[in-house]
Amino acid sequence: MATLNKVILIGNLTADPELKQTPSGISVVSFTIAINRRYQSKNQTEGQQTADFISIVAWRQTAEFVSRYFKKGKPILVCGALQSRSYTDGQGNKRYVTEVVADEVGFVENKSESSGGSQYTPDAYAAPSYSNTDAAAPKFEAVSDEDDLPF
Repeated sequence: MATLNKVILIGNLTADPELKQTPSGISVVSFTIAINRRYQSKNQTEGQQTADFISIVAWRQTAEFVSRYFKKGKPILVCGALQSRSYTDGQGNKRYVTEVVADEVGFVENKSESSGGSQYTPDAYAAPSYSNTDAAAPKFEAVSDEDDLPF
């Protein structure tokens, strides 16, 4: 039987991401995004909105990318997988965590929109993104002037 574990989210960061290093020197960042969700109230016919807060963890170059380009309140696109884990806290209590491990993150708004404070349109398919699979990324040459363009 085949299985699938793929999560695609667009939300706003609830705090500035803080880059950390593991003892072996691997970059990691944990952050939370807020995502609006509509729900139907029993007493009202109109859908109300509430926010879900989703924990995200990113590793290596993806972690460095997030910490460099994203700040509190900014929208972010996250693609990854859902992961559950457990640990024992300082008081000896077993804790359970469910989080998204980000494989790919991307911008949701244009550069001009992020500085102007205007509304953005979530167009995830046209937004640039970053993932840990850089080996498959196309290589581009620098163009010194427009006369070098092939069209």
